[in-house]
Amino acid sequence: MQKTVNQSILPYTARINEQNHLEIGGCDTVELVKKYGTPLYVYDEEGIRTCCKHYKDAFSAYGDVLILYASKAFMTRAVCKIMKEECLGLDVVSGGEIYTAMNSGFAMQKCYFNGNNKTPEEIELALYCNVGRITVDNFYELELLNKIAAEKEITANILLRITPGIECHTHEYIKTGQIDSKFGFDLAQLEEAVLKIKTDYNNLSLKGLHAHIGSQIFEKDVYVDLVGIIAEQYAKIKQKYGMEFTEINLGGGIGVKHTEEDDPISIYEFAEVIIPALNENIKKHNLERPKLLLEPGRSIICNSGVTLYRAGSYKQVTDGRKYIAVDGGMSDNPRPSMYQAKYTALVANKVNSNNEETVTIAGKYCESGDILIEAIKLPAISPGDIICIPATGAYNYSMASQYNRAPRPAAIIVHKGRSDVIIKRESYQDLISFDVIPERLAKSGFSCI
Repeated sequence: MQKTVNQSILPYTARINEQNHLEIGGCDTVELVKKYGTPLYVYDEEGIRTCCKHYKDAFSAYGDVLILYASKAFMTRAVCKIMKEECLGLDVVSGGEIYTAMNSGFAMQKCYFNGNNKTPEEIELALYCNVGRITVDNFYELELLNKIAAEKEITANILLRITPGIECHTHEYIKTGQIDSKFGFDLAQLEEAVLKIKTDYNNLSLKGLHAHIGSQIFEKDVYVDLVGIIAEQYAKIKQKYGMEFTEINLGGGIGVKHTEEDDPISIYEFAEVIIPALNENIKKHNLERPKLLLEPGRSIICNSGVTLYRAGSYKQVTDGRKYIAVDGGMSDNPRPSMYQAKYTALVANKVNSNNEETVTIAGKYCESGDILIEAIKLPAISPGDIICIPATGAYNYSMASQYNRAPRPAAIIVHKGRSDVIIKRESYQDLISFDVIPERLAKSGFSCI
């Protein structure tokens, strides 16, 4: 079975060069730090493109397939350009993501708009941009979308998101398929929603169902169950309402390798579960073959990204652990504190040196919980060494903040020995650029001296 990018901790092009330095995309990471500073997000373009190709190749046997990159994992205009060149669509979940896609020149018909509480302004933007599909989550949104579409005298093409009642062995915050979820219609509500569309909402055209059961999933059988549940609903709706759905969206969610203990399935294994399950259920229920839509995000981008930090202060607790502090932390990677996410690390400027001590990698922010990695064995680390945390390409910059008034890091992309900035590093001036001092305070002559 062919190994795919999501199954390797380090990026696709990673290697150790003659200087014992980590190299990605033909670029020495130590030199990248000298040029761009730290913290620094580094993305391997070849790895991203290779993963896109793996998805297209793995699912090509089904026939009519569109892979939608779940852009919430990491979205910039440069990433949109890559996805466009690789012939993927986009799963967008906000007005900002729609605007970014549009601004990058993306084909908006290949954008599918998800979200459990789309604002009227976001819906209007989506309709103005002519997004391909709007995935509807609830009865309020059905009514709102139909109203706005009617005012504009257009028909909105939609999918209905359902919660299929499948629970996965993943973190509670990234489960989405269980019945008690903020996302989607539960199955008991589905027929009522379909009937409203058929009888009341003349400006909505229902193309199919959407389900996403969660993220960082290592299991395969849950997807067989998911296909079976959706296909059964297609058959019921066809029999009862005479509606033949033309699309089926199975979401994304397959896991990635963050640590050596992780054992995610490959993209090809994912396809070898999905395609036979679809074929079997299409035949079983006598359905027309629907277009298959998938929404991978993390599995496309995560393992092609690393974060580089400089080591700073250190502390040896008496009869306790040793802390190594880096010049970033929960502001640029909140996942360990939010999800208890696990990572590994290496010292980029001495990759093959002997691992001599067990340390805890701590962030610089004023929170005791600002810990990136607990108890990892690494070479002896001195201030100024470059700590690399791999598999940080997804949900790191996307969830980054300016906590403690820290400017957000730069992001660069590397390819065949070249490095390019795709997100500029924020400055202190950027931090205050949206601050406003009211006129009454600006004119105040008060002084406490």
